[in-house]
Formats: sequence, C-alpha cells, structure tokens
Amino acid sequence: MLILVIFILRSHTNLTVFLKRSCSHMISLWQFTSNFPLKSVCVKGAHVNSADSKAAPAAEPVEPTAAPSDVPEHAPYLLIGGGTASFAAARSIRARDPGARVLIVTEESDLPYMRPPLSKELWFSDDPKAIETLRFKQWNGKERSIYFQPPSFYVSPTDLDKVENGGVAVLTGRKVVHMDVRGNKVKLSDGAEISYEKCLIATGGVPRNLQVIDRAGEEVMKRTTLFRKIEDFRSLEKMSREVKSITIIGGGFLGSELACALGRRSTDVGLEVIQMFPEKGNMGKVLPEYLSNWTTEKVRKEGVSVITDAVVKNVTYKNDKLEIKLKDGRLTDHIVAAVGLEPSMELAKSAGLEVDSDFGGYRVNAELQARSNIWVAGDAACFYDINLGRRRVEHHDHAVVSGRLAGENMTGASKPYWHQSMFWSDLGPDVGYEAIGIVDSSLPTVGVFAKATAKDTPKAATEQSGTGIRSESETEAVAGALKAETTATPPPIQQEEDYGKGVIFYLRDQVVVGIVLWNVFNRMPIARKIIKDGEQHADLNEVAKLFNIHED
Repeated sequence: MLILVIFILRSHTNLTVFLKRSCSHMISLWQFTSNFPLKSVCVKGAHVNSADSKAAPAAEPVEPTAAPSDVPEHAPYLLIGGGTASFAAARSIRARDPGARVLIVTEESDLPYMRPPLSKELWFSDDPKAIETLRFKQWNGKERSIYFQPPSFYVSPTDLDKVENGGVAVLTGRKVVHMDVRGNKVKLSDGAEISYEKCLIATGGVPRNLQVIDRAGEEVMKRTTLFRKIEDFRSLEKMSREVKSITIIGGGFLGSELACALGRRSTDVGLEVIQMFPEKGNMGKVLPEYLSNWTTEKVRKEGVSVITDAVVKNVTYKNDKLEIKLKDGRLTDHIVAAVGLEPSMELAKSAGLEVDSDFGGYRVNAELQARSNIWVAGDAACFYDINLGRRRVEHHDHAVVSGRLAGENMTGASKPYWHQSMFWSDLGPDVGYEAIGIVDSSLPTVGVFAKATAKDTPKAATEQSGTGIRSESETEAVAGALKAETTATPPPIQQEEDYGKGVIFYLRDQVVVGIVLWNVFNRMPIARKIIKDGEQHADLNEVAKLFNIHED
C-alpha cells in the first residue's frame, strides 16, 4: 500500500497543489460556519482539517481563496466611500427604485455620518458624554446624532441579496484598491472581489499636510492632527484638556471654526490657542479683505491668538515641545494642520479614469458620469456646472446635492448638474454665513450691509425656522416666497467697523457668480436664482433689497 501511495504522488505532480487549493477552500467554509475549534493534520504538504483528528505539526500557511464571509459577491448598486455623498446617493436610488440592493464600502469603521458637527456643534455641547455618544444640540435646540441613520436602518451585507424588498448595506473597514471597469468588478484590500451593475465613486478626500511637518519626523507627526474623521474629533477634544497649548495652522473654514471652538473653552481649561496662516486675515481666500480683517478680530475676541502673514519654515521637536519656526521660534504642545483637502484619486489608474489637472478630482460630465456605469460625486468629482463652468467643490451640501443627482442618474434619470449647492461656516452660535457659487476673494465684490438684530445669528435663525444642520434639504424653498423691500436703500457701510449682517456679491465679467449671506439666513433660494439667471445688474443695491436685510 505504501509503495502504491508513493507511486501515485510521484506520478501526479499537481496533486499537492490540488489538495492545497481544495482543502484551503474547505477550511475557509468550515471556519465561517462552525462554532467549535478545528485541529490540523498534514498530509504530504497538503493542509487539511478535521474536527476529530489529533493535532499535527503545522504546515506552511496557505492564502485563503474564499472571500470573507461578510463580503457579498455581487451588488447591483455599489457605492465606494461611506460619506455624505454615498448616503445621499443610496437614499436617492432607493427612492426611485424601491427594491434596489445598495452596498456601501467604506474604509472607515463607522456607519455614514455628517462631518460638519465635528468642527461646529459638538464643541459647544454641554453634555460631557457627547464625545462618546456623538449626539449634540443643533442651534435650534433640538438634539440629534451625527449619524444619518441608526444601525437598524441598514441590512447585513450577507443578507443583501436575500432581503425581499432590497435595502442598504454598509461594509465597514474595507478599502477598494482596484477597479476592473470592463469586468464591472472591484477588488478590496483583503483580496475579496465584488461585481456590480452600477458604481459610484464617492471617496472624498484626505487632509493635506505641510511638507515641513511631513519631513519633521515621527515625534512631530505624533503631535500633529490632520482633522477629518470622528476619531480626530475625539483625539483633539481629549488633547485640549490635557495639554497647555494648541496651534492651528490654516485660516480657512476648518481652521477658523476649530480656533473659535477651542478658544471658547480655553479659559475654562487653561489652554493657549494659537492660529497662524499666510493670509492677511481669516478666510482671506474667500472673504473680501475688509470682512476678512473683521472676522480675524472676532476670532481674537474668542480667546485665540491669531498670527497673520505667517509662513511656517520649519517644525522641530525638543524637550517635549514642538517648535514652529516663523521669523522667530514659537513653542506649542500640539499642532492641528488645517490646510486643505486632497481629493482621493487612487482608483484613477486601474479604472482608466481622467483626472482634472487644474482642479483635481475625477473628471465627469454634467450628469456626473465618468464612464459607462460609473459616476462620481462629492469632493472627488470635478464636474461641469452649466452655469459656472468646470468646478470641484468640497462642502457638505454639495455632497448632498451631487450624491442625490448621481443616485438619480444611476437609476436612469440622465439629469445635468444645475442646482447650485450652498455652504456655510459658523464662528460659534453668534456669527455665521451661508454662501453659494464661486466665492473667491480675488474677484471684484460689492457688499451691502445693515445693522444686525438679536435674530440675526445662526442660533436664532435655526430656532425661528425649525431647521438644524443647514444643508440642501433644509434650505430648499420657493425663490418667489420673499418680497423685496420697498424702503429706500441706505448707502453701503463697508467702511464701518461692525458688519452686522449683509450680502456680498462676487462678480465675473459684471455677472454675479457668487454670493455670501453674512448673518442673513433662510434666503438661499433668492441667491440661487440670481446666479442661475446669469444677468448683469446695473445696481446691486437694488438686488440686495430682495434679501430684506434692512428689516428689523
């Protein structure tokens, strides 16, 4: 018998390979369905398992060929990325196709959630448990979770193809690393493959870092936060209670919001908050200079030491401190780098997708389509705006609008991107603005301002309207619902120190292409219509009357 076995093994050189592959597949299936441990036995290099066999010396590890048990082999609608754009698309798909089976694949460990509260409302919560529960009070006083839906809303990925009426499943902690566009399938970081019929790329972006920090070494990076995710919020919140100083590098939306949030709690916890950036004032790339300077003074009143015209030349670590070299050396315990976002485009090469050289992101048409059966939405999409030309936008409301449109088009709508999304920024509950279109401080601007009243704050506005998080779903209204003022137009007050509330128009070739509503709320449909019309206006003071800014 022994001679016969040896003869067979020698005569069939592929038997060992065959046994390895076959038994490896059997091992994987057995391990996923069995509730008791298995013991190993080795036969001539082939790894087989038996529940009642005695243990034997382990063989060389064999790569499993079976996909992980929670990864479905096929998803009719595959959404890559677990952010706002993906969730909006999933909701849109299900609205138009009630039986749709939608699979969201996200690298994060969390279910889809909204990012704005991470730098806004969560910092002003009185609930000490908010850092764990991620529940917060909106400016209107109503409480909600940062998550779009509770876990019970979603179906298990393993049950997605079994549920009678379809559903939305989320595969967390997985990253799509390769796209086979011709084969309509993707490959995950763990080797699993998923085929699809329609696919959305909504991978968002990753925070940029300063090169001087990247090159500074591990000790500096350990003391630097690139703020983007829930874990970053929790880490920075904890850090703010443990260290003596935090320096925020960046004067844009995120940097200014975090500076105000940390500044407000600085006195209570004995924290020094420093904000530095190369511009002349906060949000200097967005706001006209006079309003940027006013905003900087507002941030300083929140307890923040603001350093303008600051270019970071070097960052070093010594004696448990980070030294930031400007013209002089400044010491700090921790750095928050808020210097912009880099769109995630790792799938461009394998998918053969075009990347826009000017704006970054995947280049798509007005329907947000990159190729047959592939759409892109959110931060990663460089789209054609039929009113304003090619653009790429990095705001929450754009993620809502573009995700919703992509979802509609994935179900056959073929609609172009025409609806202007808005964005907003709040410097605490008392000062905030909403904006739409191309808002760039390098463009000519015309501002019309009025004295603010107690109701002209983000908090008061949301209390009055009953809305919470300001996004497209909350701001939708009929543009004609408001009547223009009939009172005489007072002269602009751009040279006054207190810009209580007002409207700033951004012009290109004498046409309004962007509008900022400064402490003016619930008027976004009016601004949207002005940009959509694309007309030249002889007197923008008359246009400002539409926003009723002179009402008491």
